[in-house]
Amino acid sequence: MAISTDSRVYVADHNGMVGGAVLRTLKVRGFENLVIADRVSLNLTNRVEVREWFTHQRPDVVVLCAAKVGGILANATQPVNFLEENLLIQNNVISSAHESDVEHLVFLGSSCIYPKLAGQPIAESELLRGPLEPTNRAYAIAKIAGIELCWAYNRQFGRRYLSLMPTNLFGPGDNYDLISSHVLPALIRKMHEARDANQPSVTLWGSGSPLREFLFCDDLADAVVHLLSLDAERTDGLFNDESPPLINVGVGKDMSIRELAEQIACTVGFEGTIEWDTSKPDGTPRKLLDVSLLKSLGWVAPTSFTRGLAKTYQAFLAGDVRGL
Repeated sequence: MAISTDSRVYVADHNGMVGGAVLRTLKVRGFENLVIADRVSLNLTNRVEVREWFTHQRPDVVVLCAAKVGGILANATQPVNFLEENLLIQNNVISSAHESDVEHLVFLGSSCIYPKLAGQPIAESELLRGPLEPTNRAYAIAKIAGIELCWAYNRQFGRRYLSLMPTNLFGPGDNYDLISSHVLPALIRKMHEARDANQPSVTLWGSGSPLREFLFCDDLADAVVHLLSLDAERTDGLFNDESPPLINVGVGKDMSIRELAEQIACTVGFEGTIEWDTSKPDGTPRKLLDVSLLKSLGWVAPTSFTRGLAKTYQAFLAGDVRGL
């Protein structure tokens, strides 16, 4: 890969949590030739608009952060939206990048692409080896299609398009809407509002027993830039006909949702009790990623969960949020 600070880099969805983190990291690393477009000026679900934009802007590098994302409730109640919108965004951006001769592209997916009962920790080779978690199957299938599309362009046209599968992300700029948010920001908001209202308790979905891994969004951004900056010799093995160009990005350890709730309660200062509604779904029992491939390429997550959570809550208090 080995891009330089002179490379013209397009970060798709720079206003989102992940895109914003990638943009911050690129700027810190000295990249100045950055290309951005908000959703008003560029509709990524419109193929004609996207093709014309790429023809005009001619980026050298694309980091595809744009996606329709959400938690269990949003995924379970809007499967059509999650499938169609993500397929449109991916297909339009990846194909337009190829047509404009973009040399380097990073597609960001999600750990939900792996089977519900995948072996733990989940290696990249677990892809397509079992049934998916039903509550987010539509989103997972869209992301799997994006991985396949990158691999297809690599095989058919000699591209070096890379797919990164991050674990559960959190950080500044997260979505706190209780209908569409993921578990960590939803818990921050619930605990914060319960503390302010002097509520004696909060009720959370499920049993609290599922295990989840959490990655600070700026660490994902750091991994993206690290991989793009590696010499081609270091990454040659990722581009072959036998396996997709897929790398897990995580921290290599997890915690229960119950432990997560307790840590968030402590961080925000909620002293009431936590009750669990076991009539609601838990989702996948465990999703711990095997990050040995990424470690072999010289990267480990630098931010502890405690430090990342503190930064995230500070950002929440400062208003660096979506969905509120």
